[in-house]
Amino acid sequence: MILKDRGIIYAQDIMIITGRSKSYAYKVLKEIKSFYNKQDHQMVTIEEYADFHGIPVQKVKDYVIPRRSTWE
Repeated sequence: MILKDRGIIYAQDIMIITGRSKSYAYKVLKEIKSFYNKQDHQMVTIEEYADFHGIPVQKVKDYVIPRRSTWE
């Protein structure tokens, strides 16, 4: 099985990364969309999230992209 890197960040991911509430996660997504002049229906990428917060992209991906176990 080949796992592809996911490109989009979701509120649940932000909750895991920050340890904060769902309402906080949605607020962050809204701030990022405003910063990048995105419309409501457009999604936020992992790269945009990382850049907005000054976090290395790989660090964010380590949290949100599942890794294949070694026994598969």
